[in-house]
Amino acid sequence: MEKISVNSISKSYGNVEALKEISFNVDEGELFGLIGPDGAGKTTLMRIITTLLLPDSGNAKVCGYDVANEYKKVRTLLGYMPGRFSLYQDLSVEENLNFFAGVFGTTVQENYDLIKNIYYKLEPFKKRRAGKLSGGMKQKLALSCALVHKPEVLVLDEPTTGVDAVSRKEFWDLLKELKMQGITIIVSTAYMDEASLCDRIALIQNGKILGVNTPTGIINAFPYKLFSIECEKPTHALENIRSLSICKNAYLFGNSLHFVSNNEENSPEIIAKTLEESGVKVDSVNEVSPEIEDCFIERMQRQ
Repeated sequence: MEKISVNSISKSYGNVEALKEISFNVDEGELFGLIGPDGAGKTTLMRIITTLLLPDSGNAKVCGYDVANEYKKVRTLLGYMPGRFSLYQDLSVEENLNFFAGVFGTTVQENYDLIKNIYYKLEPFKKRRAGKLSGGMKQKLALSCALVHKPEVLVLDEPTTGVDAVSRKEFWDLLKELKMQGITIIVSTAYMDEASLCDRIALIQNGKILGVNTPTGIINAFPYKLFSIECEKPTHALENIRSLSICKNAYLFGNSLHFVSNNEENSPEIIAKTLEESGVKVDSVNEVSPEIEDCFIERMQRQ
């Protein structure tokens, strides 16, 4: 059963097309990732799904209800955590949670089982003002407030941006627990490594969907041989490498270079020899499996 259905959604701000004919579905109980860099259109799409923006064309439904015409019903079924911390900074942890429970006509005690694995870390600080919390604690409070009315669908817009690595891992562990409790989750992120933590993902860039599949499906569809190159001054070598006839694309990848071959016959030995002949001093060349970031770059180039 589909919990979220997005059909040919487009949205513009003046002359800027933020979304262009966006379509995808999120199934019941699924952890779905919307993966793309800043400015790709993720937040605009999340705001449409959560009834905060109207699309210029197309439609979206949550649990079968239209987000434009039946927005009051949709809002009772959603938990929403925006990218910016948007709780009341002058209220305490406890006061924020009680306020949001009251808005939805429930109490913290009524749905405590749903948030207890998140809230127990906040309880020692329940009298502290929200504005005085650390980034990781603010994140947990925002998630608790989004869940306190026991929503069917949880919408998270870049929830781990600016959060330390330990808090990021804890947060994704919490999402897995929530999924096991039957909550459907859609989360947007610019961190490509978080894509592998989702059941399915949609890659988005410049307001367009580049592909929708499981993380493994996206990776398996990568159409070229990929090599990792260790060399001296990789930034300086990049332009020279890209000009080679055997190179489909090349880009920095951490401290190394990723080299996309345009020929299935190419091997590490052939590439190393070609690079040396072109004046690039090579330390090592190894064939590697693509990651989501490689797939994103390839699809973006293809587009």
